[in-house]
Amino acid sequence: MYLIRPPFLMRWAFPKALFRMPDTGRDVYLTFDDGPCQEATPFVLDILAEEQVHATFFLLGKNAEKEPQLMLRIRNEGHSIGNHGWDHLNGWKTPTTEYVANWERAVPLLGGQYFRPPYGRITPAQYRALHPQTTVVMWDVISGDFDTRITPDQCHANVMGNTRSGSIIVMHDSQKALPKLRCSLKVIIRSMKAEGFQFKKL
Repeated sequence: MYLIRPPFLMRWAFPKALFRMPDTGRDVYLTFDDGPCQEATPFVLDILAEEQVHATFFLLGKNAEKEPQLMLRIRNEGHSIGNHGWDHLNGWKTPTTEYVANWERAVPLLGGQYFRPPYGRITPAQYRALHPQTTVVMWDVISGDFDTRITPDQCHANVMGNTRSGSIIVMHDSQKALPKLRCSLKVIIRSMKAEGFQFKKL
């Protein structure tokens, strides 16, 4: 179960985390989690290049280690890279020291400026341990592209019905999300452009 937009309580619990960027017009921030993936990431990069859009990729250290060429392509095409941990730990089920060490393990490959907690699950203790060292990035809108129960049209509706100026939008460059991406990513980007949104990276 997930909410398209995070509840107020979550925003209150992590006040220094980024859920939404300042409202400065019609800027939005497209982000992709869980890559790099040999099947999905090139497809996403091709669409972004075709549409002349830049995004932020929150990558897993273990995937980045396996796919150095995709890492290079992401950087060379002008996108930002954020840290999603080494191997997608569930913070609610992981001791704080282990959780922080998992983030640290990925820093040499992915950097430490931005960290997105896998599943969005992070405890207050983990947040306090990480916050002085990195900016925790959550989201304002989640597309649901990873959800096998919804259609590409519903994924499109989730984004278009909830995006506002400054929104940080979560999608996934993963094998699981690829069927939705093939049908919805270009449509979402073009629909947002038609509504006057401009894409920026973190």
